[in-house]
Amino acid sequence: MSQATAYIEAVKQTIQRRDPNQPEFQEAVFNFLDAVTPVFDKHPEYIAASILERLTEPERAVQFQVAWQDDQGHMQVNRGFRVQFNSAIGPYKGGLRLHPSVNLSIVKFLGFEQIFKNSLTGLPIGGAKGGSDFDPKGKSDAEIMRFCQSFMIELQKYIGPDLDVPAGDIGVGGREIGYLYGMYKRLRESDRGVLTGKGLSYGGSLARTEATGFGLLYYLDEMLKHNDQTLAGKRVVVSGAGNVAIYAIQKAQELGATVISASDSTGYVIQEAGIDLPTLKKVKEVKRGRMSDYANAVSGATYHTGSLWDAEGLTYDIALPCATQNEINGEQAARIAKAGAIAVAEGANMPSTPEAIAEYQKAGLLFGPAKAANAGGVAVSELEMSQNSRRQADSFATVDGELKDIMVNIFQKSVAAAKEYDLGEDYDAGANIAGFTKVADAMMAQGW
Repeated sequence: MSQATAYIEAVKQTIQRRDPNQPEFQEAVFNFLDAVTPVFDKHPEYIAASILERLTEPERAVQFQVAWQDDQGHMQVNRGFRVQFNSAIGPYKGGLRLHPSVNLSIVKFLGFEQIFKNSLTGLPIGGAKGGSDFDPKGKSDAEIMRFCQSFMIELQKYIGPDLDVPAGDIGVGGREIGYLYGMYKRLRESDRGVLTGKGLSYGGSLARTEATGFGLLYYLDEMLKHNDQTLAGKRVVVSGAGNVAIYAIQKAQELGATVISASDSTGYVIQEAGIDLPTLKKVKEVKRGRMSDYANAVSGATYHTGSLWDAEGLTYDIALPCATQNEINGEQAARIAKAGAIAVAEGANMPSTPEAIAEYQKAGLLFGPAKAANAGGVAVSELEMSQNSRRQADSFATVDGELKDIMVNIFQKSVAAAKEYDLGEDYDAGANIAGFTKVADAMMAQGW
């Protein structure tokens, strides 16, 4: 066993001992550690500096009570979290997630991934994540407002434009960001740059709504071009019907692909002629309806319960999981390969289990990992921070152009890192290595 392998195994054992009940966090860290092992063979100075022990432990993790009143006058209590993982290259940056599944393990996994995603963008931002086990589904606007205000009363103690700048994630869109920002202003005066994803009327950036979905397609397009392929004429399946999925569908259609699916937590639709994007936006963004409502509204769309990745008999070229973590297991990944797919690019955070990724590699699929492929959202969030700092608003074309450049550069960095460590076309390992080495070098330079 090499010195690097022994070191990484020791770090894994420490994490298992310290965090035995955090499976999502362990999965994220262990996948990362396996990918970066070659770096420690080449750079033993990282071992001597205990880089991994410091990198895998958050700089700060906060859990707090969020008490709010429902429309019946009853007090409800949820848990709030903010994990500030690493600030070596800039202020903490990462979204807030509102979903019943949110716990410390999930927030830590998301925050850990965010470190390297943010590093890959080339922008000066560190990694963080937060959220609550509050479920916004079925809640009135007034209930969501009261929850967000209570959440911010506690969160505001730990954030600021030069310290920690949260954004949205699952369950947190423009409505929620507005309520959160409004309470922050009442408590702390202005600080326009303290949240990103804001409305255009109070400091938001054009192209922020579209950024993660558009960025996913810019990354995918570059990955295909690198392998002498093109999006034009391809059949694409997309899971999810939220912000990421909707704008991934839009950009895929603009680039000449036919997207035949969308899904939510209740089921999925298949539409061979291609998803009707205006109707999907109306159902999900305006009416906040279900995919069954979309199927009822559009001729030729068929609705099915269950997971899109269990669908039998589909044929397609590209899979874009844009729903949630661990939505694709090993068996489902094998079904993707059987469907004729040549590529998978992740729009959600860690949607593929380790077994699924192994299946992609076994089948020879092109694979764009989440920390690279879905970095567009945080990239434009940082551009929003920059606009807030200089009190200017850039045009949609300017922001979109910068986004495309960032996503192309992320892919090229991943390719270069994989090549440097003799890993062939392993873009997953390349992304991990490229993101990690920048953070590690910054930590070493600062004496951390």
